[in-house]
Amino acid sequence: MPEYQQTVFKILTLNHIASAGLECFPRDNYQIGENIAQPDAILVRSHNMLNMDVPRTILAIGRAGAGTNNIPVKAMSERGIPVFNTPGANANAVKELVLAGLFLAARNLLPALRYVETLQGDDDTLHTLAEREKKRFSGIELPGRTLGIVGLGEIGRLVADAALKLGMKVVGYDPNITVESAWSLSSEVKKAQSIEALLRASDFITVHVPLLDATRHLINEKSISNMKRGAILLNFSRNAIVDEEAVLAGISSGKIKSYVCDFPSRKLQRHESVVTLPHLGASTLEAEQNCAVMVVNQLVDFLQNGNITNTVNFPNTSMERESSYRIAVSNENVPNIVGQISTDLAKAGLNIHNMVNKSRGEMAYTLVDVDSPVPLQLINKIASISGVLSARYVPFPTRQVN
Repeated sequence: MPEYQQTVFKILTLNHIASAGLECFPRDNYQIGENIAQPDAILVRSHNMLNMDVPRTILAIGRAGAGTNNIPVKAMSERGIPVFNTPGANANAVKELVLAGLFLAARNLLPALRYVETLQGDDDTLHTLAEREKKRFSGIELPGRTLGIVGLGEIGRLVADAALKLGMKVVGYDPNITVESAWSLSSEVKKAQSIEALLRASDFITVHVPLLDATRHLINEKSISNMKRGAILLNFSRNAIVDEEAVLAGISSGKIKSYVCDFPSRKLQRHESVVTLPHLGASTLEAEQNCAVMVVNQLVDFLQNGNITNTVNFPNTSMERESSYRIAVSNENVPNIVGQISTDLAKAGLNIHNMVNKSRGEMAYTLVDVDSPVPLQLINKIASISGVLSARYVPFPTRQVN
């Protein structure tokens, strides 16, 4: 039988990654560390990679979290590098923080806390002052109130379920909801036909959408004008989804009673009707572990098998391995590239055992299993096809010399 050297993949970590995730790397096949030279993949959480000189050896980037605003995704796409993330892995942690935000705002807990901290005197004096002023912090109860949820992905659905259990009415809006998400959504959630309709119906509004050009300042002066007077707004998604100036104007006009968010800023700091938290959404032990385990497993499957699950720039692509010899090709989504790959394989005398091709927007990805070893010069020839961004050979990495 032919001989194969065991493949060793090198992983550069730019942040602390939970050990529960790192332990998912097969020990004999991976080197992991903060000072890895010529890495095959990068693991990152919050580290800003936007101005980083990403090594030419990189095959993939894994973000232990959902957002990828700290990663140069467009530049990586142009190089044929998938950027993995972990949607849903921190969903419960964010859901719990949203619930905390609901209670903080509904019961005016933070202003009440701030007031008590200013009191001076003995216990009797404190009691008298607290009783005299407590009406200033009178709140509302949640049952019967309407929560509007913009974005019904994993987090939005969990928030909806929790709100229903608290006795709230729930209205949801998500024009891009997936079939899977729709099936998972409670039938008690009423569908809003537009974001304006949702805002008009809601006592509380919480946003759970990614930051895209289409969602930047989704909550703005115009949308706030559609809110009920005295609405409570929560943002545990991304800072730029909400226009802070418009929110402050809405608070001044009485349209917004309070704003609770996870993104501190100088404009919002110390405002009596604003609660800002230090980006705590995914800051739980469980969420960090879930994200780390999920992203590591995705990276391992990609590096060893070429399979892709949960990236922000590539199509999900998976194919069971029925051969020891696999080629993975990233390319622009243009005609005839698959045909050219097949032609080159045929000319090299290689039989295609199985093949899958998927596309997503301008990006396409192809996996090809063949029945015999693939010469390096053939990989280079495929990589030189116009429109191909990257091509690599993906033999089984753990095959031992016989």
